[in-house]
Amino acid sequence: MITLLLVVFSMIVSLILTPIVIKISVELDIMDKPNFRKVHTKPVSVLGGTVILFSFMLGIWIGHPIEREVIPLILGTIIMYLVGLIDDVYNLKPILKLLGQCIAALVVVYYGVTIDFIQLPFGTIHFGILSVPFTVFWIIAITNAINLIDGLDGLAAGVSTIAFMTIGFIAILQADIFIIMICSVMIGSLIGFLFYNFHPAKIFLGDSGSLQLGFIISFLSLLGFKNITFFSLFFLIVILAVPFIDTLFAMIRRARKGQKIMQADKSHLHHKLLKLGYTHRQTVILIYSIAILFSIYSIILYLSQPWGVVMMLILILITIELIVEFTGLIDDNYRPLLRLLEKRHQNHEEE
Repeated sequence: MITLLLVVFSMIVSLILTPIVIKISVELDIMDKPNFRKVHTKPVSVLGGTVILFSFMLGIWIGHPIEREVIPLILGTIIMYLVGLIDDVYNLKPILKLLGQCIAALVVVYYGVTIDFIQLPFGTIHFGILSVPFTVFWIIAITNAINLIDGLDGLAAGVSTIAFMTIGFIAILQADIFIIMICSVMIGSLIGFLFYNFHPAKIFLGDSGSLQLGFIISFLSLLGFKNITFFSLFFLIVILAVPFIDTLFAMIRRARKGQKIMQADKSHLHHKLLKLGYTHRQTVILIYSIAILFSIYSIILYLSQPWGVVMMLILILITIELIVEFTGLIDDNYRPLLRLLEKRHQNHEEE
């Protein structure tokens, strides 16, 4: 009941705040202007992160968690919000943006929330001093993965909502009240925000919003590392398969073409689906469906015995390969598995 109340409260706060923030954004001219890389044709408010931050903070205040981990969570979220906001308004240099993300990650490390070890079937690997850089890398990787998929109306917010629902479900299985509370607050905040963010969007998350979401997801996943084995830790990555797939294959694609790995382009997953003829809404809903599929995979993976884990990992890899080939994430001509299936189908028809 308390969980449901937190979801409803955060949703109402978000619904009330969003139109107010939109008006402020218009008055201050903090708008996302159209350009050759963007699909929207009119200026749109880019202060969505402000709505998420206030909804999150008020939800935390109502939930009143007593866990020590809430301090680095709040501090890191505020830092990520400020870094993103400055970038939205002044277009920060990538190195300064990365520096701000590192500061937020180091706040988490300072409060002792780190990846200290991984339990393997044959023993435990302790990271020691390497736990610090590994934790920082993990936070920054997830944060930027969420940031990079924020390319269509409602896309990052919707995918993040699905991620929070999945993490929250796993937290229920673990009876982790703190993670359940945070997920409830974020789910409510995002659902309320999506009423204005879904196509045609009246407001965007902006970097101030997407960096927040990525940071909070990475933080919650860090807490999950404390109680899982080597095999079950994969569910954390599978939950975020959509942003990870988009980020990883964007880097591979750019490396193959001799481009800078961080160079922006119009070949992300959502761009590819739009080129295939899907509408804006259809593309977003299709990516939601993929995110839900991987969330189901992650839950099954988490609950599976070792032999089941192996089978699920094979299924996951096949699914990823099919997505990459169908959308042309690496290259439009890269279709080995699909060609094999087509050839087998033709042989079958000939027989």
